[in-house]
Amino acid sequence: MKPRIPPESRSVVFRDRAAGTAFLTRSTAHAPGTIEWEDGKTYPLVDVEISSASHPFYTGTARIVDAEGRVERFHRRYER
Repeated sequence: MKPRIPPESRSVVFRDRAAGTAFLTRSTAHAPGTIEWEDGKTYPLVDVEISSASHPFYTGTARIVDAEGRVERFHRRYER
């Protein structure tokens, strides 16, 4: 069997830089830093720009797009 197949999975902390939250999960991601977690153990740390804590879809702050105006514009443009 080839080495490193499947990749090694380990506990990693992902920190959302926008929301300031962090969560511990299992991942194969390579982490440049470490952090001491709530249980007193040190885990690899991966900083992410956006996660479910700050994404507009999950937080309910998504903008509503005026679909009706877009449909009317389409019909006007391609009307024969």
